[in-house]
Amino acid sequence: MSSATPFAGTPRVRRLPLAGVLRLGRPSDIWFKPALSVVVAVAPPNLILLALGRLDLAMYTMAGSLCALYAHHRPYAARARALAGVVLGMVAGLAVGLVAASLTGSAVVLVAVGALVAAVQKALCDATRIGPPGHVVLTFISSASLFAPQTLAQVPGHLALALAAGAWAWLVGMAPGLFRPHGPERRATAHALNAAAAYAENRRPHASGTAHAAVQAAWQTLLSAGARSETRRALERLVVRAEVALAAPADADPHRLRAWARELRGTGPVPRTAYDSELLGVEAELAARARRWWRALGPLAPIAMRTALGCALAGYASLALGIGRPYWALVTAASLYQANVTLTWSRGVQRVVGNLVGVLVFAAVVPLAHLGPAALVLCCLAFNFGAEALMGRNYWLGSICVTPMALLITEFAGYQEPGRLITERVVDTLVGALVGFVAAMAVTNRRAGDRVEQALAAVERARARAARLLAEPHPVPGSLDAAHRVLAAALVDLRAGVEAASGEWWQRALPQERVVRAEQAGHRTLAATIRHHRAEGARP
Repeated sequence: MSSATPFAGTPRVRRLPLAGVLRLGRPSDIWFKPALSVVVAVAPPNLILLALGRLDLAMYTMAGSLCALYAHHRPYAARARALAGVVLGMVAGLAVGLVAASLTGSAVVLVAVGALVAAVQKALCDATRIGPPGHVVLTFISSASLFAPQTLAQVPGHLALALAAGAWAWLVGMAPGLFRPHGPERRATAHALNAAAAYAENRRPHASGTAHAAVQAAWQTLLSAGARSETRRALERLVVRAEVALAAPADADPHRLRAWARELRGTGPVPRTAYDSELLGVEAELAARARRWWRALGPLAPIAMRTALGCALAGYASLALGIGRPYWALVTAASLYQANVTLTWSRGVQRVVGNLVGVLVFAAVVPLAHLGPAALVLCCLAFNFGAEALMGRNYWLGSICVTPMALLITEFAGYQEPGRLITERVVDTLVGALVGFVAAMAVTNRRAGDRVEQALAAVERARARAARLLAEPHPVPGSLDAAHRVLAAALVDLRAGVEAASGEWWQRALPQERVVRAEQAGHRTLAATIRHHRAEGARP
C-alpha cells in the first residue's frame, strides 16, 4: 500500500459488485446474546397480552422490546446511556407516527412524514454510532405506526406500553453486566490483539486495514467505559501493545499477542504490561469526540437526503401501484442506505434476495401460525431469534427470518389473507429497492474526498504547532492548551471525514496509510501535551 495520495489516473467510477455480495461470513463472537436478549425482551409483554386477549396491542410493546437489539458491544456504563437513548428515540418516532395517523388519513402526507422521520433517524443513528441494527428497526416501527388506525385519545396509552416494554428491554440489555462487568472491553481488546498478531504474520494491506480497525474499535470501547479502573488501565496497555505491533510488525511476537488474547476470555485476571505511550492522547481525542458528536451530522447530510428522497419516492410508487401498505416500500428503501453507494448497492441485493426467500418461508409457516394466538406468538419469537442469530453471517440470511416475522406481526391485530400479504411484500420490496437505489445515485457527496484531504492537512498543521510549542522552554501561557484542543478536534474531524468518504463508488482511493500515520502521530502528541501539563502541575 502506498502512503502517497493516489495518482490522478485513479478511476473515479467503480463497478458495482456482484460477486461476494451474498457470501456468508463468520458469525459474531456473541451472536447468541442479541438473539437471546430479544427473545427475553419480547416474550413477557407478548405473553401477558396473550393472556389478556389483547394481542392487538403487541405492535406497541414490540416497539419497546426491540430496543434490546442494540448496544451489545458497548461497555455497560456506555450501554446504559445508549439503550436509554434508543428507547427514547423509539418512543419519539412512535409518537410522531401515531399522532400523524390520528390527525390525517392522507396516505400522501403520511408517506412524507415517514420519509422525513426515517431521514432523521438515519442521521442520528450514524452520528451517534449506535451500531447495528441502526435506524432500520426504528424506521420499521415509526413507519408502521403511520398506517395504524388511531385516535389522539389512544396515543398516550400506546406510548406508555412502548415505554414500559422499553424499560424491560433496558434491564435485559444490562443484566449480563452482573456476571461479567468488563466483558465488552475484554472482547474488544482480545480482537485487537488477534488482529495485530494476524498482521504481524502476514503483512498484507487487507490485514493492515482490519487490524487498524480492530485497534480503533478497542479504543472506542475502552474509552467509553466510564471511570478508569485498574482493569481498564491494564486493557488499555494491551491495546497499546497491539498498536506497537502494527507500527513494527517485524519485531512483534504473534504468539504472545494471541496468548494475551486467550487470557482475556472469562473473568480471570488481565495480563499486565508496562507501556503507557499513547493512553492519554487517545483518551483526549475520544473525550473531544463525545463532546462534539453533533458535528458528524454535517458530512451525513447527503445520506440523510438520500434517505428522505428514496423513502418518499418508494412510498409514492407503492401508492401509485395500489399497494395497501406503502410503509413496506418505505422501510425497504430506508434499509438500503449505507456509508456509500457501493455498500448501498450490496445491501439492496441482499435485501431483495432475503425478502423473496422470506416470503416463501412465511407461506410455509403461516398454516402453523394460524392454529391460534399462542402459535402466532411462538412463531414470532422463533423468527426473532433466527433473525439475530443469522444476521451477522450476511444481511440476506437474517432477512429470511425478518420478513416472515414482520408479516406475522401484522396478524396480531387480526387475520390477514396470506396471498395478499405475500404479493404486497414482494412488490414493495422490489419497488423500494429499485427506487431507493436510484435516489442514492441521484444524491451524491462529491466533496467527501476533498474534506479528507483538508482534514489531513488540518491534523498535520495542528500537530506541528503543538510539537513546536512542546519544544519551547517557556511557551506562552494558554497556548499549549489551545493547541491541544485544536489537535483533538482535528483528529475527530479527520476520522469523521474518512468514514463518510470511504467506498463511495465515484470516489478516488483514499490515502489510508497516510491517515493512519497522521492519527498515530496525533495521539502521541496529545499524550505529550498532557504529560507536559502534569509535569508542570497544571490541568490541561
